[in-house]
Amino acid sequence: MHLRRLVSRLQGMSLAHMASMSVLIFTVIFEISSITQAETEETFISAIPAIIIAVYLVGRNAAIVATLVAAAAGLAAARILRGQVPAEDWLRAIFLLVSGFMIALVFHRLRQDVSRALEIAENRLSAVEATESRFRSVFERAAIGFANTNEKGELLQSNRRLCELTGYSEAELAHVPLERLVHPDDRAGVVEALADQGRSGTPFDAEVRLLKKDGSPFWARLNLSSYRSDGPLSESAVVVVDDISERRAAREAMRIQKERLDLALSAGRLGTWQIDLQSEVVTGSDKFWEILGLPGATSRPMDELAAVIYAADWRKLAVPKASGPTTNYDVEVRARRSDGTVRWVALRGREEQYNDQQLLIGVAADLTERRQTTLLRATVRRRERILIEQRHRFSNLFSVVTALVKMVEVPGNSVTKFKEDLVDRIRALEITHTMISRRTASPILLQDLVVQELLPYLKTRTIRTHGPDVVMSSGAAETFAMIVHELTTNSVKHGVLGGSRGRLEVRWAYALDSDSEASADVVFDWIESGSRRKAKNIGHGMGSMILGVNTAPLIGHSSKLEIFAGGLRYSLRLPRREIES
Repeated sequence: MHLRRLVSRLQGMSLAHMASMSVLIFTVIFEISSITQAETEETFISAIPAIIIAVYLVGRNAAIVATLVAAAAGLAAARILRGQVPAEDWLRAIFLLVSGFMIALVFHRLRQDVSRALEIAENRLSAVEATESRFRSVFERAAIGFANTNEKGELLQSNRRLCELTGYSEAELAHVPLERLVHPDDRAGVVEALADQGRSGTPFDAEVRLLKKDGSPFWARLNLSSYRSDGPLSESAVVVVDDISERRAAREAMRIQKERLDLALSAGRLGTWQIDLQSEVVTGSDKFWEILGLPGATSRPMDELAAVIYAADWRKLAVPKASGPTTNYDVEVRARRSDGTVRWVALRGREEQYNDQQLLIGVAADLTERRQTTLLRATVRRRERILIEQRHRFSNLFSVVTALVKMVEVPGNSVTKFKEDLVDRIRALEITHTMISRRTASPILLQDLVVQELLPYLKTRTIRTHGPDVVMSSGAAETFAMIVHELTTNSVKHGVLGGSRGRLEVRWAYALDSDSEASADVVFDWIESGSRRKAKNIGHGMGSMILGVNTAPLIGHSSKLEIFAGGLRYSLRLPRREIES
């Protein structure tokens, strides 16, 4: 039974345990034989190899057990065979115990360090394998073509995307020179870059045409960078290929569109500009600076524009307070060039928000010639209207003179007195005619203009004029005098001034619907009552045009003429800025 148990235990032991136990048994036998032969010096020292074998094969506990067994076996053999244990054997046994324990501890610590080092190495190896796996996955699934080359420029490994771009399989690309995939027109630069990778290792990045398997080219951004290591790929290069065919086509379309836009702007003599409202920097094209009379530049601060823009027009450049992404910008300013000439410039654009920048962008046009042409045409039309009015006034003058002759009574049948009265009235009419026909530099009061026109009739007719002192410029007075003269002529022919009955009231006042008197319109009223020989509207002739019956009046706005059986009423609004400037 004990033998069976021993055999069962021996079968359950590992080979290392069995080898360690065998060495220990032989060591004990050797100790006993040495004591028998009286050779006690090597008795305990011979157990050290067995202890080392035990700690190496099994572990610390086995070494300690072997140390104890060897020391106990040596002391027991000496006791049995010699009857007593010499002091030297006790010292050798103690040295054996100390040496065995130290060997067991040292080897155990070394074993732990080696195990820990192996564990760290295994962990690092696992991390490297995981990183390599992820890199391989990224390498294969990347949306950009990747490959590497040897020192001859031959492709070694290519990912799936590069195979898709070129139409080759990975096996077909292996050991194919990279320069063979490059279009002949772009090949020289790539060959030089590959040669340079082995020398200086300067990265190469350029847009080149690559050839597919079927020979069709496509545009790609090719990047080459050297990879140096101590391994077999010590002078390999990393190749990155990005397909930019669509971007290249879009960029080419934008270039063509820009050329067409530049051509259109050049044909229209327009310049482009941009104002950064935060930094107050103006960027413009060469044509823009040419329009302003400034030398070409990429950008200028806003303060430099103040030197050429009229001070009165500078405030027009301000952005409207209620501005937004859809706010249009349309102003006209005057620019004084270095040679002293003044140019009218139109700035048209809109406000834009780009990232954190608030910008004004638009185009500039030189309106000087167009504005001069418009002013010239307006002057010609004005002179034509004045000439027509002059002819019309001369024709009306005969009717007025005839009416004056009829109105003047002969006092006491005195022809001399009749002639004096008639001459006085004709001279008053001449003064009024001179006033409205000649432009003077000095301003004229509205009241003087009206009184001078009605002066021939003040003594014989019931006339009342009243209103505040309104100053008119010479040009405005000349134009307004035409309206007063037309009303006077019409009244002589058909109204109060042509007879002895009736009443005429001429009044003017500031409009009550304005915020302040300084900016209020002047409301002018001509009211006739008590006599009207004809109750019909004025025709569509020159007089109707002057009074603004069917069109805008010569000056002012909101003209209104009412003719009724017993009289007439005419009203007109005169803006202050129009009659004072």
